Amino acid sequence: MRAPLLEELNKRILIGDGAMGTLLYSYGIDRCFEELNVSQAEEVRHVHEAYINAGADVIQTNSYGANRIKLARYGVEHEVTRFNRASVQLAKQAARPETYVIGTIGGIRGFQKQSVELQEIRAGFREQADALLSEGVDGLLLETYYDFDELREVLQIARALTDLPIITHVSMQEPGVLLNGMTLSQALKNLEELGADIVGTNCRLGPFHMIEALRGIPLPKKAFLSAYPNSSLPDYREGKLHYENEPEYFKKYAVEFRNEGVRLLGGCCGTTPIQIQAFKQGISELEPLESKVVTLHQEVIKVSNSGDVPESSLYNKVLTGRSVFVEFDTPRHLNTANFFKGVKALQDAGADAITMADNSLASPRISNAAIGRLIKDRFDVPPLVHLTCRDRNLIGLQSHLLGLHVLGLHDLLIVTGDPTKIGDFPGATSVYDVSSMELIKLIKRFNEGISYSGKSLKQPTHFRVAAAFNPNVRNLERAVQRLERKAECGADYFISQPVFDKERIIEISEATREVSAPIYIGIMPLTSARNAEFLHNEVPGIRLPDDVRARMAAARDKEEARRVSLDIARELIDTAMEHFRGIYLITPMGHYTMSVELIKYIKEKESKLAVQANGAGVTL
Repeated sequence: MRAPLLEELNKRILIGDGAMGTLLYSYGIDRCFEELNVSQAEEVRHVHEAYINAGADVIQTNSYGANRIKLARYGVEHEVTRFNRASVQLAKQAARPETYVIGTIGGIRGFQKQSVELQEIRAGFREQADALLSEGVDGLLLETYYDFDELREVLQIARALTDLPIITHVSMQEPGVLLNGMTLSQALKNLEELGADIVGTNCRLGPFHMIEALRGIPLPKKAFLSAYPNSSLPDYREGKLHYENEPEYFKKYAVEFRNEGVRLLGGCCGTTPIQIQAFKQGISELEPLESKVVTLHQEVIKVSNSGDVPESSLYNKVLTGRSVFVEFDTPRHLNTANFFKGVKALQDAGADAITMADNSLASPRISNAAIGRLIKDRFDVPPLVHLTCRDRNLIGLQSHLLGLHVLGLHDLLIVTGDPTKIGDFPGATSVYDVSSMELIKLIKRFNEGISYSGKSLKQPTHFRVAAAFNPNVRNLERAVQRLERKAECGADYFISQPVFDKERIIEISEATREVSAPIYIGIMPLTSARNAEFLHNEVPGIRLPDDVRARMAAARDKEEARRVSLDIARELIDTAMEHFRGIYLITPMGHYTMSVELIKYIKEKESKLAVQANGAGVTL
């Protein structure tokens, strides 16, 4: 009679199977793999049989993504119970008397933690786990969890549902480090304390780097250690992913996995029965490791500060007295003469900063980082560079931030970014690997000298972060709550979308009374009645009052439209200056002379207010 799984692991090293998806993909199947449990059951069973014939003692059900959330991508979310039960039935049909069948439940969140709420994950997990357990699996495998919070939640649910063995696998961002910066050693210890019977790691890394990570892992006190590495780094050829590695390579590494204390050894992405057979051969004459001396200790992150770091001059302006920032977007072409002429005029008028959008309205412009550095070198006015979540993936964002730091551009405005479908290239991809809040957190982590994956940057960055604030919504209270969450993420101050209503400015002031971070109110002069209607009807996040649109519509020519527009802007500025210290002028379509006039108006008004305050003995 076959011993229970944990008793067998106490006596010997067991071999798990390899990737289900890799084999199905190699057969030319490229759709919902879990649906194949009912539509192409023979193909799934043949995969199980291939791994058993290669020497797998433990096979996992074809149920990795068989949860309501992932199945919804294919419109079959109502089939959770059917697909999961069928996955167990197929594995059992393929299994030999000595084979263990483990029900697999994959992670849902990747590095985008906010993509799915934990409440939704909990409900989906319970539904899937109930279906697998109802068919009599020998245990559960929770694998490929990048988000430790998610794994912790589902492990606790699983432990309450069953006394069967539970295997938990985290996926590392870097060797030895999880996505949240937690060490692999600490993660596995926490999982053991939460009730996991087997703890380990799978996916992301091949044998070499996974072994490197395991060198720093002591043997668990009660649980067993497991490892399911990828075959190799994938190569992309003719539209398909290819993995390569010789069987002898895996046979050699099987010995090294055993030497690090692994009791359950299988494969993840790219592995096939060939690699599993090599693992089996590699440990065939080896006994499990009973004790271990850790040979690699977790690197202590060291961050050096090269002398005193001066505070951002721009941020000092934010904190002290009144200031006016001017958004002046970089050109869409390479003729920059007029742009720099405008920068000089804005500087001479008294702008406290020049801010540049990051491809506003999803249309390509000259890099604001490149122009920002030129402004820093040529003019006596600090640049404030916008950074969107839209155009760069997580790799590109980190690279860009490192570059901005090296260029000495330490003042940033973080925005989500308009979707590409509204811009000049609607077929381009909107990335959004992170939200604006997550990007703010990432930047603040950089300020600690630590990368997103928990690695040392050797030196801290020195960014000051402004965040966007959109008060042009029906529920202002929710907008303020979002502003407060951004402040909790590390935003130093806020810059609003343009506001065209004096009463709204007063409402914003009252609604943000408890917000300690400075707020800059956006003011944008209009260029024509047509421009007003376009902004009101077609630009997200902007609404114009009826009286403003009517006043612009009544203008008889361009000159009168310009005069009316500036009058409206001055009235808004008057109200804003009564309630806020910061004004954010948005230059419309490159018409910097309008911003120049408004800067002069603000500076003159500041002088008058200062004289009045001095006469009354009040400090502004």
